[in-house]
Amino acid sequence: MTDLKTLLKAFDQLLQPERFKDYGPNGMQVEGRPHVQKIVSGVTASKELIEAAIAAKADAIFVHHGLFWRGQDGRVVGWMKARLQSLLIHDISLFAYHLPLDAHPQWGNNAQLGKVLGLQADAWCGDQNLVSVGQSQSGQVFEGPHAFKAHLEQRLGRQVTCVAPVEKTFSRIAWCSGGAQSYFESAIEQGVDAFITGEISEPQAHIAKETGVAFFACGHHATERYGAPALAGHVAASLGLNHEFIEIHNPA
Repeated sequence: MTDLKTLLKAFDQLLQPERFKDYGPNGMQVEGRPHVQKIVSGVTASKELIEAAIAAKADAIFVHHGLFWRGQDGRVVGWMKARLQSLLIHDISLFAYHLPLDAHPQWGNNAQLGKVLGLQADAWCGDQNLVSVGQSQSGQVFEGPHAFKAHLEQRLGRQVTCVAPVEKTFSRIAWCSGGAQSYFESAIEQGVDAFITGEISEPQAHIAKETGVAFFACGHHATERYGAPALAGHVAASLGLNHEFIEIHNPA
């Protein structure tokens, strides 16, 4: 068991949220009971995750997508009321880290996604250096977009959208979890053969065709489900706490 301030300090020391310009508050978003024995981690602070954490007798929840975002409606009504009410009634703390969790070099979403895909970063680019750039950990060269698409689908367990106008081998690859399609051009400037992220928007399909750099959209949730359990599990182990990752299915 540990106290809430010690837990918050451990998360903040690892993730250094003060270094980031973000879309919402990082850190403790909802304060619960003063002592913590069990942490539940998940991707998003949805009602379903909160209810699952209550059933698991969690004292705190650690997520990538919290409750509060810049520019949102500030009223506590509807789905926001339901989520907050569940947390407050059961005295459960909510910790949320967005860009700091993406960027952590060992436990973050990008590092853990690279590990799942067998990729090793040796450079970074994009806004706040959020895009990882590297190659296969084994030095493998992928024989064209179809082989690489099959590799991604096998590792992630889901279908992948691929825009690959050129049949060529892939050795230099950039990746950034979630909705990072706007970083595609920054990755192209690094001389990569392919870019991996969660989502694709209309402009990126044209840019892929015109530059010859393949674009792979693997799902927002699907690419961001690795950082929260890795980091929360690491912190829980260091403080002698129980930890459980609860996967809430999301097709996005």
